[in-house]
Amino acid sequence: MTEERDTTAEMRVEQVERIPSRFRFTWKHLLLALGALVLLLSFVRAVTGAVDLTSSGAINAAIALAVPIGLAGLGGLWSERAGVVNIGLEGMLILGTWGGAWGALEFGDPWMGVLVGALAGAVGGLLHAVATVTFGVDHIISGVAINILGLGITQFLSKVTFAEMPGGGDTQSPPVPKPGLVSIPGIGEPLQSLEAKQWFLVSDLAGIVRGLTVNVSLLTIVAVLLVPLTFYLLWRTAFGLRLRACGERPVAAESLGVNVYTYKYVAVVISGALAGVGGAFLSLVASSAYREGQTGGRGFIGLAAMIFGNWRPGGLAGGALLFGYTDALQLRRGGESVHALLLLVAVLLAGVAVYQLVKQSRTRAAVITGAAAVIVLVLFTLTDSIPAQFTSVTPHITTLLVLSLAAQRLRMPAADGVPYRKGQAK
Repeated sequence: MTEERDTTAEMRVEQVERIPSRFRFTWKHLLLALGALVLLLSFVRAVTGAVDLTSSGAINAAIALAVPIGLAGLGGLWSERAGVVNIGLEGMLILGTWGGAWGALEFGDPWMGVLVGALAGAVGGLLHAVATVTFGVDHIISGVAINILGLGITQFLSKVTFAEMPGGGDTQSPPVPKPGLVSIPGIGEPLQSLEAKQWFLVSDLAGIVRGLTVNVSLLTIVAVLLVPLTFYLLWRTAFGLRLRACGERPVAAESLGVNVYTYKYVAVVISGALAGVGGAFLSLVASSAYREGQTGGRGFIGLAAMIFGNWRPGGLAGGALLFGYTDALQLRRGGESVHALLLLVAVLLAGVAVYQLVKQSRTRAAVITGAAAVIVLVLFTLTDSIPAQFTSVTPHITTLLVLSLAAQRLRMPAADGVPYRKGQAK
């Protein structure tokens, strides 16, 4: 009987989620796209001389900067797949930064810091669930309240904990123990030698591979593994099917015996825990201590990555890497590297214009996209670098551009943000 209910529910959920399309993205297409992107990056690097585009340092930094964004996005994915909008991810990240640092210092173990950070974020998620699921508070209002509450609580806790520790203060903690780094043995030096030769494509591949395999934090590996784990749990198990049904058709899920309230609670608490781990990563790996304000809006960028990924783990990971990459470039050699990105953007826009004209027969859209490509190319040609005032906001500009370009193909869960009460009519 249970198997029959699950099968029926799966058919209903898949019918709602299915998006009509003549094109189905496969692993083959993904590999081809990645190969084309590496080739394009190599071309731009060779033309502009901006070596950081494919350097091992930039790639390593991009992964580290993408992790908290990706974890926040995964948190949003869990919550919104169950029908609860989670604007409070930034506040849960903030709670995780304090919890990560305090746990690592209190217990002398960075992994205890990760656990405490996850618990701190989960508490924020629980508060959000109580407000939205039990009391029916507007999801946006509750999320904003969590953001304010997270900032206020951590400011208070910092003053009563870190200020009393040697080397700490009201707004920062003492240096914290960090999770270990791992490397694939025997390949670091050969790849570094190849990277230094600046050969077309070969050196770029060496830099990318070295950045992915040398001095990688163990917590980064854990965070990366959470992406396929999330996909498996939400799309390959009965638990995930029921949870997604709560975000698509909660009334239908209830009619099949699913306790919608329980699944929403579980999803939002897991959402907060994932964001808390992302916050712990910021204080334990990306930095050497907790500092007030170190989240820098990454909870909101994580939401943008989730939307860019169309509420799917794989697309979300790609969005997080994109934002982390642009952030890494502006932090390393901002003016030179970001200026080189203009040529990359111009080529990509030209490619999109050709696709719109040839494959989609959208002449007007192709003309607009082509004009944008010409404008960007002219800007690249007439300038030598980007002023520092603009490079610092590159990740945020990337967020706006990506969301504006991706908006037409998005489909959020049907009942996302819709108030639910047990026994309500369809």
